[in-house]
Amino acid sequence: MKINHIRNATSIIEYANNRFLIDPMLGEKGSFGAFPNAPRQDQDNPIVDLPMSLDEITNNIDAIILTHLHADHFDEVAQQVLNKNIQVFVQNEDEADQIRNVGFKNVEVLTEYTTFNDIKLIKTLGKHGRGEIVEAMGPVCGVIFEHESEQKLYIAGDTVWYSKIKETINHYQPEIIIVNGGDNQFYDGSSLIMNGYDIYQVSKEAPNSKIIVVHMEAVNHWNLSRDRLKELSTELNMDSQVLVPDDGDSYNFNKES
Repeated sequence: MKINHIRNATSIIEYANNRFLIDPMLGEKGSFGAFPNAPRQDQDNPIVDLPMSLDEITNNIDAIILTHLHADHFDEVAQQVLNKNIQVFVQNEDEADQIRNVGFKNVEVLTEYTTFNDIKLIKTLGKHGRGEIVEAMGPVCGVIFEHESEQKLYIAGDTVWYSKIKETINHYQPEIIIVNGGDNQFYDGSSLIMNGYDIYQVSKEAPNSKIIVVHMEAVNHWNLSRDRLKELSTELNMDSQVLVPDDGDSYNFNKES
């Protein structure tokens, strides 16, 4: 397994000889508006450039996984440049219809029993915030990857720590976990995705797993920086477990025989 972190929640996952593009936000720096009523609302999104060319990202992709359709997970540039014949996986029928309406021809809704080229893709639950804002943010999902030749991977998606994340970790026992951990929030309300405390809870629940923290410093409403997370990881004795990639970084994980 190779995990290439691109930017925000966008990554390329090479898993069992297939290349998956996750939550592609592919526009240039400043290509869509800032999220309002939030930090840095004077800066258009994304607030950082891509670390590589579009061709490097989009070539030889076998499937796309969209955990939800917010602009920082599937922007207009991604809709325009990605091959419309690529298999796309989404979380529900409403979003499947939206994806078909922008021209994608092979769209499938994830379930607990989805497979793609002998890889199990298991839809998991998430909660995009806490309190009243959850309804406004809408549904989100994560996904478990399973294949006999690979370690088990859990992409949690845009979620905070709550009971369903704990249940997912305990049930599937993933060796590798990718969490969105920028503590993004608006001025009104609390964390929309994981903050430092949430990441600590993941580390306690999965002490033998590697945790890769993404969705950091790429859109205007982030609150937890990479440097602060690294400090927290040291303070909370999870620094050997938690990986905080810069944009463009990659990791390789091999299943022990």
